[in-house]
Amino acid sequence: MRFELTQHYESSAHAVTAAYANPELYPTLVGLPKLGGTEVLGHTMSTNSANLRIRFRFTGHLPSAVTAVIDPERLTWIQETTHDLTAGTTSFRLVPDYYPDRLESSGTFRVSAEGTGAIRVVTGELTVRAPLVGGKVEKAIVSGLKEYLEAEAPEVDAYLRP
Repeated sequence: MRFELTQHYESSAHAVTAAYANPELYPTLVGLPKLGGTEVLGHTMSTNSANLRIRFRFTGHLPSAVTAVIDPERLTWIQETTHDLTAGTTSFRLVPDYYPDRLESSGTFRVSAEGTGAIRVVTGELTVRAPLVGGKVEKAIVSGLKEYLEAEAPEVDAYLRP
């Protein structure tokens, strides 16, 4: 399933790009819908780039047809990101903790100026291989991600305020 999701920020594009490359941001993103258990596992940084490894847990509701074949407690993954701080772009891939043969996702984030603030566009591909329910799981994950990202943007702006 291809997806494209957009976030809007009051903060500048440069500040938003730098925030997502900073491991100190992620522990502040608690209590947001659908995703939780955020844990920074690794971080490296150079002048113009950063790499992060962050574990996420899907905490949204799944239909009973889905939970019959996928344990919701095992819907955790590591998001590996490579941030180009100069270009404002990030590539990502998800590495499932469980079900590595059933879940695959990768894509990009792009932050750019919009008025006095910024916009971040997340594009990617998500594949869930599960007979009869794969499409439902994909839709649930993307829907949860959309809800999470809508709630996340104001939290990032709050993090960036002095």
